[in-house]
Amino acid sequence: MMTNINSYVKDHIRIVPDFPKKGIMFLDITTATKDAKSMQYMIDFLFDKFKNENIDYVAGIESRGFIFGAALAYKLNAGFIPIRKPNKLPADTIKETYSLEYGTDTIEMHADSLNEGDRVLVIDDLLATGGTACAACNLVKRTGAVPVAAAFIIELDPLKGRQKIEEAGVKVVTMLNYDID
Repeated sequence: MMTNINSYVKDHIRIVPDFPKKGIMFLDITTATKDAKSMQYMIDFLFDKFKNENIDYVAGIESRGFIFGAALAYKLNAGFIPIRKPNKLPADTIKETYSLEYGTDTIEMHADSLNEGDRVLVIDDLLATGGTACAACNLVKRTGAVPVAAAFIIELDPLKGRQKIEEAGVKVVTMLNYDID
């Protein structure tokens, strides 16, 4: 049954060539989220993976991580923590800067979002190089909370993001694997 579900979701993900720049094959999750059955399959997949993990909070990475994170937090009876780009949160924040292929980027969360020992699931739509997810896990760790796992709908296997996150001591869960350039 899972293969049929995965195929259904995969069939609803649009591939956009040359976006955001020439040579990139962009996997557009919005065509899967607009289909009610596909959306249900994605959230149910994530829920099944974490329903017995005693998750206190789901931390969604801006912006598509908010879509899955909020729905999953509701199903897990957990709180939702937004992890955002700089200067988007109104109160005191903690920041984590990480390397990109060409330069750096930064993400933030409210400094009072988590407490020591809280069990947190970090979530985003797509795992590429793992830089953003590792930075999000580092933010969680800095509060004393525990990143139980990092979860994604899509994993781009050739970019080896899973390896980077697992080397940081965090479990990775993905629904769909792609081997596209």
